[in-house]
Amino acid sequence: MKDNRLIIATRKSRLALWQSHFVMHELMQAWPGLEVELLPLSTRGDEVLDQPLTTIGGKGLFLKELERALLDGRADIAVHSLKDVPAESPEGLMLGAVLPRADAEDVWISRHGLSIGQLASGSRVGSSSLRRMSQLCAVRKDLELVGLRGNVETRLKAVASGQVDATILAAAGLRRLDIEPENAIELPLEEWLPAPGQGVITVQCRASDSAVTERIRAIHCSHTAAVVAAERAVVERLGGDCRMPLAALAVLRENQLRLKARLGSTSGLLIDCDETDTIDNAKSLGSRVADQLLAKGGQQLLAID
Repeated sequence: MKDNRLIIATRKSRLALWQSHFVMHELMQAWPGLEVELLPLSTRGDEVLDQPLTTIGGKGLFLKELERALLDGRADIAVHSLKDVPAESPEGLMLGAVLPRADAEDVWISRHGLSIGQLASGSRVGSSSLRRMSQLCAVRKDLELVGLRGNVETRLKAVASGQVDATILAAAGLRRLDIEPENAIELPLEEWLPAPGQGVITVQCRASDSAVTERIRAIHCSHTAAVVAAERAVVERLGGDCRMPLAALAVLRENQLRLKARLGSTSGLLIDCDETDTIDNAKSLGSRVADQLLAKGGQQLLAID
């Protein structure tokens, strides 16, 4: 950071730019006089849309160009959706702040407003998420699951045009873009678990840059950080990324942290674990839950998938 000026590396999608503008606003509110500008970059994950993420390198492909800009000094921070961030940061980088969590739910969107149970057998459901596919397959094995990638608008158009009969999107992304699909149905968290970190914006920076770290700590939410630490500990223990059908959600009530995690299979097999511990033990809780998933059959499930 030079001369009280901060540069944010961001993807170019409308949702990514919304998130980066939000971080910009929060930083300028916290630090009056701070100058902030965006450095929009294209990532391989945004450019290659005709192949599944599982075959071209995982969700980390949405980060690499932004992380390169941090490492070579073109940017001071990068803004990401936490659910896209692998459990371990590259050497020299760190997650310096997480912002308060928005809605963690997924939303079901079909052409004619039909629920998952009402959709006709053989209907086409588009998604690029193995987590979503595994949970859907567990309740409707008779649906045709097809790969569907692209930004929020692209996936909504696929439903409207009849390319697919339904899709599943994150509620937080829709609400941040002020999009209210006519036929949207929220999937209750009691039954349908989100991705670890879903609904959370995070800020990445160079680990050695104390001036930048000080700035972004002003917008850090310790409550959200503790909650997602448990969820991401599950990911870390299992070595997971988008190539693993893994869901997790932690909820804090007073000092008690309840963590629910689900490991799935594209055949529809689901393994669940539900544990509670104190907030101080968030990471160990996540590791323990991951071990329980493995002990319940997750080891064999992962070997199959």
